[in-house]
Amino acid sequence: MAMRGITSRSNCLILGALIAISATPSLAAGTIPLSMTQQFDSLGKPLNGGQLFLIQAGTVGAPQNCFQDSGLSIPWPNPLTLDAAGRVPQLFCADGSIKVRLTDKNGVQQLVADNVLVIGPSSGGGGGSSVDPTTIFQTGAFMQFYGTGVLSGWVRCNGRTIGGATSGATERANSDTQPLFAYLWSADTNLAVSGGRGVSAAADFAANKTLALPDCRGRVVASLDDMGNSAAGRLTSSYFGTSGTLLGAAGGAENQTLTIAQMPSHFHSASIYDPGHTHGHNITGVSSSTTGGGGFTISGYGTATISAAVTGVRVNSSNGLDTTYSTGGGGSHPIVQPTILATTYLKL
Repeated sequence: MAMRGITSRSNCLILGALIAISATPSLAAGTIPLSMTQQFDSLGKPLNGGQLFLIQAGTVGAPQNCFQDSGLSIPWPNPLTLDAAGRVPQLFCADGSIKVRLTDKNGVQQLVADNVLVIGPSSGGGGGSSVDPTTIFQTGAFMQFYGTGVLSGWVRCNGRTIGGATSGATERANSDTQPLFAYLWSADTNLAVSGGRGVSAAADFAANKTLALPDCRGRVVASLDDMGNSAAGRLTSSYFGTSGTLLGAAGGAENQTLTIAQMPSHFHSASIYDPGHTHGHNITGVSSSTTGGGGFTISGYGTATISAAVTGVRVNSSNGLDTTYSTGGGGSHPIVQPTILATTYLKL
């Protein structure tokens, strides 16, 4: 009996240990200590509907992607919403550190922590190496893909809109667009928000507003003229048509019609041919005569011819009355560089 009691007690201890382990925050590959934990407010009540913002370490609010699976392929919305019990869902992140900010459902900050270590390598099983976070596409990254359709985890950079599931966004209406919504909202204030910009990206997203994507249709992407350095002067407003140091600025054209000022200085050859000629002159019974500007003397009856001469006529007109034959059509000419077309995407 004693042996059976000890065995039963041991089984209970083992079961209790297993329950405790299952309730401990997951330390699986690529997770953080907040994963699968229950959060409480200052009165000890579960943080029902709380918001967990996942942010790039060392930044004010640049979104950091975290995922629902250890393969880092299914992104969580950002911020994450805690359930009715105030529990943070299981999440996985790339190796390194991140910043987190926890608020209640009204936006009142409960916790902020920077450089939170991602515990464990974010690699799969077997002998594969861990994932370097610098090799993973970050929210807002450009990618060109040789195709035309929709790609999972990306939206096309086509000037349409993104927003929440009920926002009516035209490119993608889904909660997974929130990280890109927040990033673009902060990065480019010229991107239109339906109904105007509110107090924050999170507030606008929660209000079912839409955000316009950059419009790369028919455009070649170029680097900013400064990029943290002094402006290189390779893209100036005089020729680019707008500022070369403004993110998202678009300039250039497919064709151009030259103005007079843009044409090189030149002239058109013109010629007048005067072969020279004579005038015949018949006289009777006079001894001398003049005609056609020439003088001569004759005796008796006869026919005389004056000397040949040229007129020396020149054309030099600046009033447009003397012109050569017109040529050319005055149309535009192409200025497109050699180009091959693909689709440009933005990372959610």
